[in-house]
Amino acid sequence: MSTAQTSELRPYSRVRKCKNAILNVLTNPYNTIALAALVLLGYLIVVPLLDMISTTFELQRVDLRRFPDKAVGEFTLYYWNRLIASNLSQALLYKPLLNSLAIAVSVSTLSILLGSTIAWLMVRSDMPAKKFFSLAVIIPYMLPSWCKSMAWITVFKNSRIGGRIGFLAALGVETPNWLAYGPIPIVLVLVIHYYAYAYLLVSAALGSLNSELEEMGEIAGANKTQILRKITMPLVLPAILSSVILTFSKAMGTFGVPAFLGMKVNFNTISTTLYQTIKNREATTGYAVAMILITISSLFVFINQKAIGARKSFATIGGKGGRSTLIKLGPWKYLITALLLVLLVVGVMGPLVILVIDTFMLRPGEYSPANFTLHYWGGVPNPAVYEGEPGVLHNPRFWMILRNTLSLVVCTSIIASLVGQTIGYIISRTRGKLSGKIIEQLVFVPYLIPSIAFGAIYLSMFAVPHLGIPLPGGGVFYLLPSLYGTFTLMVLVSVVKHLPFSCRAGISNMLQIGIELEEAAAIQGASFISRFKRIVLPLSRAGFVSGFMLIFISIMKELDLIILIMTPTRATLPYMAFQYANQNQEPYSNVVAVILFIIVFIVYAVLNLAGKADIAKSMGG
Repeated sequence: MSTAQTSELRPYSRVRKCKNAILNVLTNPYNTIALAALVLLGYLIVVPLLDMISTTFELQRVDLRRFPDKAVGEFTLYYWNRLIASNLSQALLYKPLLNSLAIAVSVSTLSILLGSTIAWLMVRSDMPAKKFFSLAVIIPYMLPSWCKSMAWITVFKNSRIGGRIGFLAALGVETPNWLAYGPIPIVLVLVIHYYAYAYLLVSAALGSLNSELEEMGEIAGANKTQILRKITMPLVLPAILSSVILTFSKAMGTFGVPAFLGMKVNFNTISTTLYQTIKNREATTGYAVAMILITISSLFVFINQKAIGARKSFATIGGKGGRSTLIKLGPWKYLITALLLVLLVVGVMGPLVILVIDTFMLRPGEYSPANFTLHYWGGVPNPAVYEGEPGVLHNPRFWMILRNTLSLVVCTSIIASLVGQTIGYIISRTRGKLSGKIIEQLVFVPYLIPSIAFGAIYLSMFAVPHLGIPLPGGGVFYLLPSLYGTFTLMVLVSVVKHLPFSCRAGISNMLQIGIELEEAAAIQGASFISRFKRIVLPLSRAGFVSGFMLIFISIMKELDLIILIMTPTRATLPYMAFQYANQNQEPYSNVVAVILFIIVFIVYAVLNLAGKADIAKSMGG
């Protein structure tokens, strides 16, 4: 072939190569799903966040009277100035922010110390009754944090605050205000709740350590303390710092516990301030508060990741090396076991038992058989008892709310678990590619946003219709109508917020399924859908059940995320308990909390026994 003919064919060859490359991208199922995931995640995560940011710089109709020469939507710094540099700044921002930071730091420190110590005892010591304690120590995770607040109030409430007195006051022990309400009870309740994160993550990390590393240190002459400080601790550090991220971010943005234990004594955190500003029709100022909350959480996670550095890439599971030698506790064994048992009884089971007993006491403070009643559970209206409020089970509103709650948690758990497994599959099969890295980063973003702030974002974005298409005769057709007050919005915000957990469970699950199984099926002519249905889904069943259980438990007790977007007809059981408590009807609130715990515990027990579900795997442990 002549040089001229070769030159003429070169442009055709380039076009053909380009065409083949485009066809390969478009026909590759991995690329198709990855592209769809990127578009969907961008719209559900990035767009709402940007929409919320822009809203804080736009003049709202409700504030037009302050600026008669401006129009709705014009650029303004009014909301940020009001929050940061006005006479209200101290109450709106600085004082609540300092309160939140103090609580978050205290809770993180104490939770890590407690959870890590228990994890070390469970994995590395010869402490007895480990099977019992392995279940008992995660019971706090199954209980809503706000439920523990109610248990705390039931025990420590004094006569200085309206409503029923607590258990100790009924015995003649008048507790001080600082022990009944305020920062100390908030910190203690959150520590009892969030130490479970540190326990689950650190125990999983300790259990996966290659014992050869510690054996080599022992052969080199290192003592137990040196091995712990120079080998074990650096390898477990990523799990500890991950626990710090979980506890700090959760404690910083939590709403339920500060609402129950702080608002009645005017102890506000940044999350309760956010709730109050939006409820007081100052939504844009509330969004500015949310942005500050998001910024602090994101900055903390960034610093935390820098602290982990290259340590997170250490290999701790090797082909050799058995289980690490258990450390003998000697004469301290039974004392440590007794202290752990006391912690669980006093910190978890004791308050829960008193909370249950309180639901059967007709008159406050009289803990005797003569005062026993079932009124708060199923009694008919009685004007002499809380102005005729019927028992919870006799209240038609309870059954409507129970249906709402079960519908929300089942729909959210199934959808979030399926989405998490699918995205986990794509990330596991596209690791190293740009699309996989972007998706992995995007699904983590909702975790950086505190729940109440995330609810505020979706309230801001989906209160109005979206994706409008102009019609020929005038007007606009919206592909996505306003979702305010709908069940769809509650499911949507719940699914997206829990993507970090569901996708983490999906990634961990899919990385265990070898790609060679799919390659062998592909050689036999099986399509992508057939491979996914016949190979991937059956092998991922255990991971799906674990992810489902984690999301179910989380949504069942969720208050912070949906408190801003729910309506009276879309209320859930946590909100019903919150309303009862706000109206000083603690026995009814306690009944709802007990019902919630029963449902969560039954679901956990069934899935754990029948489906071999594992919360630690769901959390990425």
